[in-house]
Amino acid sequence: MKKFPHYKQQDQMDCGPTCLRIIAKYYGRNYSLQRLREICGINREGVSLLGISEAAEKIGFRTTGARLSLVKLLEIDLPCVLHWQQKHFVVLYKISSKSSPKRVYHISDPARGLIEYKEAEFLRCWFSTQNNGHSEGIVLLLSAAPEFYAQGGDPSKGLDLSYMLRYLYKYKQLIVQLFVGLGVGSLLQLIFPFLTQSVVDIGINTRNLNFVYIVLIAQTMLFLGRMSVDFIRSWILLHITTRINISILTDFLIKLMKLPMSFFETKMTGDIMQRMSDQGRIQSFLTGSSLSTIFSLFNLIVFAFVLAYYNVNIFIIFLVSSVLYSLWVIFFLKKRRELDFKRFDISSENQSNIVQLISGMQEIKLNNCEQQKRWEWERIQARLFKFSMKSLALGQYQQLGAFFINEGKNILITFVVAKSVIDGQLTLGAMMAIQYIVGQLNSPIEHLLGFLQSFQDAKISLERLNEIHELEDEEPVEKQFLRELPLNKSISLQNIVFTYPGAGNDPVVQNISLNIPEGKTTAIVGMSGSGKTTILKLLLRFYEPEKGEIRVGSTHLQQIGYRYWRGKCGIVMQDGFIFSDTIARNIAVGDEYLDMQKLLNAINVANIREFIEELPLGLNTKIGAAGNGISQGQRQRILIARAVYKDPEYIFFDEATNALDANNEKVIMENLGTFFKGRTVVVVAHRLSTVKYADNIIVLEKGVIIEQGTHQELVTANGEYYKLVKNQLELGV
Repeated sequence: MKKFPHYKQQDQMDCGPTCLRIIAKYYGRNYSLQRLREICGINREGVSLLGISEAAEKIGFRTTGARLSLVKLLEIDLPCVLHWQQKHFVVLYKISSKSSPKRVYHISDPARGLIEYKEAEFLRCWFSTQNNGHSEGIVLLLSAAPEFYAQGGDPSKGLDLSYMLRYLYKYKQLIVQLFVGLGVGSLLQLIFPFLTQSVVDIGINTRNLNFVYIVLIAQTMLFLGRMSVDFIRSWILLHITTRINISILTDFLIKLMKLPMSFFETKMTGDIMQRMSDQGRIQSFLTGSSLSTIFSLFNLIVFAFVLAYYNVNIFIIFLVSSVLYSLWVIFFLKKRRELDFKRFDISSENQSNIVQLISGMQEIKLNNCEQQKRWEWERIQARLFKFSMKSLALGQYQQLGAFFINEGKNILITFVVAKSVIDGQLTLGAMMAIQYIVGQLNSPIEHLLGFLQSFQDAKISLERLNEIHELEDEEPVEKQFLRELPLNKSISLQNIVFTYPGAGNDPVVQNISLNIPEGKTTAIVGMSGSGKTTILKLLLRFYEPEKGEIRVGSTHLQQIGYRYWRGKCGIVMQDGFIFSDTIARNIAVGDEYLDMQKLLNAINVANIREFIEELPLGLNTKIGAAGNGISQGQRQRILIARAVYKDPEYIFFDEATNALDANNEKVIMENLGTFFKGRTVVVVAHRLSTVKYADNIIVLEKGVIIEQGTHQELVTANGEYYKLVKNQLELGV
């Protein structure tokens, strides 16, 4: 029977799509994890059983979700997906000895691998509810329909070894120099055993002290030559390593920055940070393991020939023991791979938790939850400790066997050599030369095995990077986008429908059609969750609508380049980011060289001049990441100044003044009123003072437009808009 297929989940939330990928592979079709993620509707909370079911049906499976007792589970066809420990998904693919009380349950766990469970442990992980006194667990049954086989799956693609080697190719001249140094160093090293033999066999046996002096001087010069070669080689290697490390990280960041906004909505910070550390393992493999292994391999071949020249029997002993040593280390590679995936998951969770602790310290202290949050962190540390214990145990088992084989080999060779000297088959000098050669051969063997482990690490890292590099860029090179706006710059939304990722989610925007006239101000109001910000994100192309289309004049918005479109837009979002930089650089984020006239105008419009002038360093005052050290109102004014500095044709404000006091808001709104003239403006707000002067006010409720008109028209209509603002003082009722 062929081995059941298995894939490791790449991220903490990937267990659902990975289970589906495993079952699809079992039925003979290969699907990329990214495609399954998309059709599962994955988000930061992962994916539901409904999401897996809907995705499975899209690729041709028939599915049924059920709560089953153990008796019913024994009757169903396998494989199936189980809800595991009420927080995870696994694949049950086989039950051994069904008729026996000692059943064994075979699980393909995306987080841990292929595992066997005895019945008691299996039921403890699977059972989740009670029904009339009977324990039940959740199951998703799948069977392949004809449509499944009609679909071709996804072609295998992604990065391979050539991706890594192209980084080395750029430095081929330096690598040639390294090989020259390798050859010189190895030749110098090769002379040492012959010199050692000559000292003993000629110098000592003939009591010729002058000959010993000459040989020792020669050894000293050879040692100095080797040391010089190694010194130069280290500098060349450092140069290559630094350049490659920067190149790999730069390429990763370039790719990351080309991805669509929606990617970052579903990724944990820790997952992305761990992928960046994966780059280091690839760099280490390229510049450390690969090059040092080539050096070691060269030495291994040369010294093996020399050892065979001295004594064939000793060479055979060394060869057999080295093969055993290698097999012993290779035996542990699979377990190392499993531990590495576990390390990635725990380290990723730890990274996210630390970022959360630091960035959320204010809320932690305000809500007196220091102890609970610390306990959460300690639980992760306990898991890291357990993982470290497993890694240490694995390393010790591997080291123990390797040490036993290696030392046994050395003892056996010493005995054979000593016996050969006693029997007159070898001279004392030859014995010392052989011991030196064996010592030189041990290091290359260890390097080669270290190379295997490093290659495995790099390959695992490459698999995780494949997920990023396989994603389509937000603005693919092969697609032609417009780099100019049409003469008519009005925006129209026609029958727009949008639902956030996640199975079972209701549409946030439902069949919306509206017109945003050029040069006019359009306000969007409504209760929280009515879809206001979502419309703004659709206009900014964070997401693409499920149905309907957005046009600028007669041009479809999808035909306009992302960067070009956003370059024409001045944007203030609710969660706008303040960088750890000077105030001037935070306002002029897109310019390498500041335009002082535009900068001063932006400061005046945002009414922030007085605040800046009070600071000792003025515009050069550095503020912290995310706006630490400034108030919410000051932060919001800097964001407004940033939007004004761009001098855009379109302006999108999402609750841009909700943190401002009444006086500042009044001044800023008057300034913006002048700035808005001739520009197309979309304002999302609750405050009446922000929206009442708009040319058109759109009222949303549960993703549907229920009213629109001017402030006066809507107040007169005495509808939802009237209810939204009736308690605000400006209405006077």
